[in-house]
Amino acid sequence: MSTFERYLTLWVALAMIAGIALGNTIPGLVNAIAAAEVARVNLVVAVLIWAMVYPMMVGVDPSSLRDVLRQPRGLGITLAINWLIKPFTMAALAVLFFEGIFADLIAPADAQQYIAGLILLGAAPCTAMVFVWSQLTRGDENYTLLQVSVNDVVMVFAFAPIVAFLLGVTDITVPWQTLLLSVLLFVALPLAAGIWTRRRLASEARIAAFQARVKPWSVIGLIATVMILFGLQGQVILDRPMVIGLIAVPILVQSYGIFVLAYAAAWLLRVPHRIAAPCALIGTSNFFELAVAVAISLFGLNSGAALATVVGVLVEVPVMLSLVAFANRTRTRFA
Repeated sequence: MSTFERYLTLWVALAMIAGIALGNTIPGLVNAIAAAEVARVNLVVAVLIWAMVYPMMVGVDPSSLRDVLRQPRGLGITLAINWLIKPFTMAALAVLFFEGIFADLIAPADAQQYIAGLILLGAAPCTAMVFVWSQLTRGDENYTLLQVSVNDVVMVFAFAPIVAFLLGVTDITVPWQTLLLSVLLFVALPLAAGIWTRRRLASEARIAAFQARVKPWSVIGLIATVMILFGLQGQVILDRPMVIGLIAVPILVQSYGIFVLAYAAAWLLRVPHRIAAPCALIGTSNFFELAVAVAISLFGLNSGAALATVVGVLVEVPVMLSLVAFANRTRTRFA
């Protein structure tokens, strides 16, 4: 790793501070970035995520995709964690904290809003950023693509029923534009560009050299994304720090708990680390664009539910970086 990559956590921390400062000193610039969106997908952030995802997509070998199904255990863990466990544990933790532990600190009406937002967050597993976390743990590009693709297909059918069941609301309006546009922008188009680049480069040596040259842009894209996300919420963080902290607690418990569960299952089932690490990280990360969009459509822009989904965005990057570091340190424990 280069010196720049080795101190990634420091750069992200500085980006968080810079983002908060930017959001409070130049709100006009931040508002202009926030306004550049289509179907709740921010186009500036989309470009940066493209910079993060594209280097890994160059490593996807279409001729090898058929071989990944020979190792179904990683995919099975991903699907079980994302759709049979994660939404329900997030709902349980939300109720435990906001109707129990934090009951004296939060008004009951606000508590119900935060619970709803956390449920939406837990039912929306990640699509785009998983490729970044997989790349940082030297994950199998082909298998990560399969896991994300299957997960997206399941999400189309399972997200609305699960959310409706947990919220007790039958009229859930899924923002299909957000869901489909995100899959197109963050999976389909980068994959097509990566395959085209791979064919142009022709040899494995040239592909590896090209990936090494573009990888720093992936890290720069991550740092810039963090700065923008924290800039967009800078005023909220300073105005309501206690509420932000309270909402973050169940998200942190959920994130680390889900990772431990998936990672331990992969270790017990002797899943190779290049599959096990992305497998556990997919369940831990969230599709925050979808969660935020549904929260706004159901409860309103200034609702507690929308705030809870935004806190998920703020918590995610530091948490995921810590888990990436842990996964890299424990690589030798896997077969």
